[in-house]
Amino acid sequence: MPPPPQLPAFASDRLAVIAGARRALLQEGAPALPVPIEPWIERSWRRCLAAGHRPEQTVAFDLVTAPAARRAMDDSSALVAAARPVMQTLGRALAQTRYFAILTNAQGTVVHVDGPIDRSDRRAALITRIGVDLSEAAVGTTAIGAALIERQTVWLHRGEHFFADTSVYSCAGAPLFGPAGDCVGMLDLTGIDAPERPELRHLVTQSARAIENALLMRLPNALLVRLNWPGHPPGDDSDGLVGLDTDGWITGSNTPARQMMPALGGSVQTRVHASEVFAMPYQMLFDAAGSTGDPIELPLWSGLRLQARSLTRSAENPKSAMPGRARLKDMEIAMIRKAVTEAKGNIQLAARNLGISRATIYRKLARH
Repeated sequence: MPPPPQLPAFASDRLAVIAGARRALLQEGAPALPVPIEPWIERSWRRCLAAGHRPEQTVAFDLVTAPAARRAMDDSSALVAAARPVMQTLGRALAQTRYFAILTNAQGTVVHVDGPIDRSDRRAALITRIGVDLSEAAVGTTAIGAALIERQTVWLHRGEHFFADTSVYSCAGAPLFGPAGDCVGMLDLTGIDAPERPELRHLVTQSARAIENALLMRLPNALLVRLNWPGHPPGDDSDGLVGLDTDGWITGSNTPARQMMPALGGSVQTRVHASEVFAMPYQMLFDAAGSTGDPIELPLWSGLRLQARSLTRSAENPKSAMPGRARLKDMEIAMIRKAVTEAKGNIQLAARNLGISRATIYRKLARH
């Protein structure tokens, strides 16, 4: 019988580092780790120890109660619907890697799975049951628990899991944020006794963004605005997305949009109007809908500018989605106010920049 294949040197070194960190903290209780390991992993290990867990404990992989499972599925119906096509594509991408996809809600309860799952392998069957609790409190350090607690994409390999029972898994996990900016769940890519694939961090991040965008596009938006910085014309996965209703209220946004415009990232309960973000009448966004030309420039009240493209009305009822077109008067006033703002309140300078008199500026602003 031929000898078992040897791990590459870099893989052996990696496992040795993990083993050294485990020994120092989990067995010897070192106050500081003598070997490098991701800070969020150490934080998770310490939380597990503080909760009274020991690495050698058996992990039960318990299901939540039947009523809790029903509530989880009901509450996650929109999430599952948005994620299903993305996870089907993931299943094809992962087919030859022994990795598969798991979707959980914000509490770490499994609500959907996809990919090449070997149901004859008990280790796979246990964690892919709908309703199983894979939170940190239930199964210790995992990509699922870490993504939900740390709110960032993570990669976790074998012994980096807290419990010995879970050290057969390797996982990439990314949190999922809803249109209001709240965490609604997470997407996990897991392999069992599989080679380390840290590149799956990129795949799970990209897939999580696709799910978030699908959640936003499922809303009854009257208008969907694709945004990016000048020099990066909208049209790829780095775009910010903002939905608006017919009155200009923002119905939702994706993570890139909230990073571009922090005003969108406030309280989940706070409604934001387009006029609070964009330094122009919101009706002009509707006027630009369907344009196939160059991206339009969107000034922000911060003084920054974005580009917008692919402004589309709601497919369900496009006619009713159109508000009244922006009046020329409104556009004129917006331009005057913008010029005054850029001139830092100096009316004479603003008038010179606009090519009109100070009296005209005073007259027009007084009427509005």
